Amino acid sequence: MSRPFLFISARPEVEAVGPEYESVRRATGLDAGRLEHHRIDVETLGDAVPGRFAGVIVGGSPYNVTTPHEHKHPVQRRVEADLARLAEQALETDHPVLFTCYGIGVLTLVLGGEVGTTYGEQAAAVEITLTNEGRADPLLSGLPERFDALVGHKEATDRLPSDAVHLAGSASCPVQVYRVGRNVYATQFHPEVSTADFIARAEVYRHHGYFPARELRAVSERLAAASVTEPQRMLRRFVELAGG
Repeated sequence: MSRPFLFISARPEVEAVGPEYESVRRATGLDAGRLEHHRIDVETLGDAVPGRFAGVIVGGSPYNVTTPHEHKHPVQRRVEADLARLAEQALETDHPVLFTCYGIGVLTLVLGGEVGTTYGEQAAAVEITLTNEGRADPLLSGLPERFDALVGHKEATDRLPSDAVHLAGSASCPVQVYRVGRNVYATQFHPEVSTADFIARAEVYRHHGYFPARELRAVSERLAAASVTEPQRMLRRFVELAGG
């Protein structure tokens, strides 16, 4: 019997949790029986997680790794410690794990890279461009050299970790995707969401600083007009490569 996959969410906002899981489930093509869900903000992850699953996907969060330690809520500190431990385990065994948005910040720090606020992007669809390495990468090689993806983040990778292979970037955020080893990936953009999903998420986070709250309607209209299809193919390919 095939091993299941694990989706890890780190969103304290209950109204965003279920929809994020459903977005990942649809994009991966996995049914609920093969995609387990762990709310890391509610319960600690524990040890030796990667090997129990064919692959692991880490979702986004309103948390920021650049928040000064003394200003982080105790739950955020625990979440980041758990995710850092997961990253270390995945890197040690080269196990398939995909860190997205908030997760890329945790992985970047574990690898000795730098995260800052220089390359934050407001909620929008942006053009992603693959690097030469990205065009040859097993996860991304089936995608166009340029495609649109959905972003909304206050921080991003300032300095790529020395062990990372740079796979994609955008005009406003140079590091959008990278790989470490053969199987550990990180994306700054959200690969799981459709534009409709992202509009619903914007409603939940309209007061979190990803865009001026008064511009929600305009942001929603811009998102609705965007064509975002390729990032979800990444997740289905991730499942295929991990043995799904």
